[in-house]
Amino acid sequence: MIRLAILADLHANLAATLAVHADLQRRGLTDIWILGDLVGKGPRPREVLDWAQAHATRVIQGNWDARVAGATHRPQDLWPRSRLTPAQLTYLGELPYGIEEQFGGAWWRFVHASSRGLFHRLYPHSSLHDQLEAFAPNAQHGLTRHADALVYADMHEALLLDVEGRPLINCGSVGNPLDSTLPCYLILEFDPHSPNHTATFVRLTYDRDEEISAAEASDMPFTREYIAELLTGAYQKRRARTGE
Repeated sequence: MIRLAILADLHANLAATLAVHADLQRRGLTDIWILGDLVGKGPRPREVLDWAQAHATRVIQGNWDARVAGATHRPQDLWPRSRLTPAQLTYLGELPYGIEEQFGGAWWRFVHASSRGLFHRLYPHSSLHDQLEAFAPNAQHGLTRHADALVYADMHEALLLDVEGRPLINCGSVGNPLDSTLPCYLILEFDPHSPNHTATFVRLTYDRDEEISAAEASDMPFTREYIAELLTGAYQKRRARTGE
C-alpha cells in the first residue's frame, strides 16, 4: 500500500504542528505532503517553515504563503515576512501551484484552494458546475490532466464529497481548524494495483495553552482574533484598528 499524510493550513502554529508530527511518527507515516499555508496568522512562522522543510516530502503554495512572500502587504503579511529569512521567502514564493499524480491508474490532483486560482474558493455549497470545473485541466497553473479525484485545503474544514463519481476531499487544517478546535489531517492509502483507496481523517489534541502563550508573547497583529479562533474554532474577521 502507498500511504500519504496530507497536511495543510499549518498557519505558523508550532504546537499543533509538533503534535501532528508525533502522531505521524507513531503511525510510521513518512511521506508527508503539505497543501499550503505554512505561515500566516500564527506566532512562529520560521519554526513551522523549518519543520516543513526538514520533514515534508512535497509542498505546494497556499494563498498566505504567496501573500507573505510578497503578493500583498497587509499587516498580517508584513509581520511574518519580517520573521523569515530571504531564502525562506524565496522558498515560499517559488512553491509549485499543485500536484498531479497517478495512483492505481487514477489521476489525483492536489491544490490549495481550487484549480482556478490561489484566491478562488471552492465551497461545499459551490454549484455542481464549479465543482466539476475543479477537475478540469488549467494549463495556466500547470494542471494538465482531467483529474479523477481532487484533494484541497484553504477552507479549514474537513470534507469528503462525491461529485458525479469523483472524490472531492478537503484535508482540514492543522494549525487553524474552523470546523472544530482540534487539528486535523488526512491519511490517504492507495492500492498500487487498482484505483481503490481509503481516506481517513485524524483529529488530535495539542498543547493549545502553549500556543496561546507564544502568541501573547509576540508582537504579531490580530493576536486577539487568532486566540479566539484557537479557543472556539470560529472564524474571526480581521480589520485593522486605530487608536489602540
